[in-house]
Amino acid sequence: MAAVFNHGDLRLYLLSLLADKPLHGYGIIQALSERTGGTYTPSAGTIYPRLAKLEDEGLVTKTQDGRTTVYEITDAGRAEVERRADEIAGIQEGLGDSVRTIADGVRRDVQDAMKSLRADLAAAAAQPVADEPEPERDARAAARAQLQRTEAKLQQFRSTVRADLRTHIARGGSLPPELVDAVGRDLDAIVTRLRDALSR
Repeated sequence: MAAVFNHGDLRLYLLSLLADKPLHGYGIIQALSERTGGTYTPSAGTIYPRLAKLEDEGLVTKTQDGRTTVYEITDAGRAEVERRADEIAGIQEGLGDSVRTIADGVRRDVQDAMKSLRADLAAAAAQPVADEPEPERDARAAARAQLQRTEAKLQQFRSTVRADLRTHIARGGSLPPELVDAVGRDLDAIVTRLRDALSR
């Protein structure tokens, strides 16, 4: 609270809110949150003791509306608001400055957090897996590169053969059954060799 209201300012500001219209406790809390752009939302433990003090001073009264307690400013409370209008204007101006200061701080915190996050991600990307020794890391990187090249070659093979077959079929051509069988056997042998290599 000290970052938003100086000592005694909240009490006077509550009076100014009630001078606009009667409010229940939650309505007062909500109004304060709205006036501060959501940067300050007081707890019930902050608001209700001050309302009780204002009631003891004869500046506000409370009535029950079903289960809800509604607070209303008295003539004495309104007179104090009028008498201290300059102070209330100063509180409102300071409140705006406090909100801007808090918002700037939040913005800086978010920016710093994002910078830190980017740095952590970059460090993690550069870090070897499980801090493995450099020779093993290099071997793993080389293996990944080989797998990527193998996959690229398989995709290229599939695309090339598919295009050639479509062109051949479109021209009315055909393939000898023995060639089809041979291609099948060769492909099966390649699959077996790849699986053996991957399982090591």
